Amino acid sequence: MSPGGSPGGPTGPPEAARTTTVARITTAQVSLTEDVDRRMRRYLVQMSVRVACFLGAVVLDHWTRWLLVAGAVVLPYLAVVLANAGRERPDDPGTFLAPPSLPASPSVTGLGPAPRTGDLG
Repeated sequence: MSPGGSPGGPTGPPEAARTTTVARITTAQVSLTEDVDRRMRRYLVQMSVRVACFLGAVVLDHWTRWLLVAGAVVLPYLAVVLANAGRERPDDPGTFLAPPSLPASPSVTGLGPAPRTGDLG
């Protein structure tokens, strides 16, 4: 409040008159470096589990060997899909312009061959 009692005064416009939008920290994206690091760590963990599956399949002589082999075969596909599923583009809130409307097409009467009215022969 200014000394005269009116909001705004010499220090600037009142809070309601400000039009700038401030990004909230909860909606800010993670930095690219942090995102890539997180995906690489996740990929490393998944490939470590794959190596453990291979080693377990070699060591074990039980029906679970085949589960470990299946895990070792499927894990690379899942690891690559999850590693590549990184930074998604946010939805565009409508920054594209609407296409301009075209004027109506002109009349096409009088174009083309003349109609036959009689026999010229």
